[in-house]
Amino acid sequence: MGLLDVLLGRSKPVKPDLDQLFGLTSAAITLQAATELRPTGLGSVCFSAVEGGAFTEIQQDLHTLLATESSRDSYGYTWLLSRHDPEDVTGLVTDLHAVNSTLEQHGFGPQLLCSLVGFSDPAGPSLALVYLYKRGSFYPVCKRPGEQKRDNARELEIAALLKNDLRIESDLSRWFPVWGAPGMAD
Repeated sequence: MGLLDVLLGRSKPVKPDLDQLFGLTSAAITLQAATELRPTGLGSVCFSAVEGGAFTEIQQDLHTLLATESSRDSYGYTWLLSRHDPEDVTGLVTDLHAVNSTLEQHGFGPQLLCSLVGFSDPAGPSLALVYLYKRGSFYPVCKRPGEQKRDNARELEIAALLKNDLRIESDLSRWFPVWGAPGMAD
């Protein structure tokens, strides 16, 4: 960073740390102990697909290796969904880490947007813990059942609960909803 950056209040971008994803395992334990939230066994990685044979080949290899499912959202982003037994959060996180790492190692890191792990609550809103690749941080998204409305108070409660397990995104304006994301329970 230069002097001009300091004077203008610019900060150096946070370098992604994919190993932060493994914090989701302890976060799941914390959530189960303190709330009714339980892992769904679903998690996904979102990225901006690029044209070309190399990218298509990597995507096909990931499908084969990890038995992921692929879909596109209304914004044109690609989602790879991984399914595991709800009790196997470690296996799920390992799959998400493998997808992110593979894309990053092959030069497609700039296309990565986020990863998420879903949780359900029989008595209330579903939850996704979202990892922002470019920020190296997490945030919760609590979706009210059957609606495209968030429970912001619950999100703040969950963020406070998980502050020792995960690097929580401090800029609340970056806590984007992920409506219809594969892996997020309804």
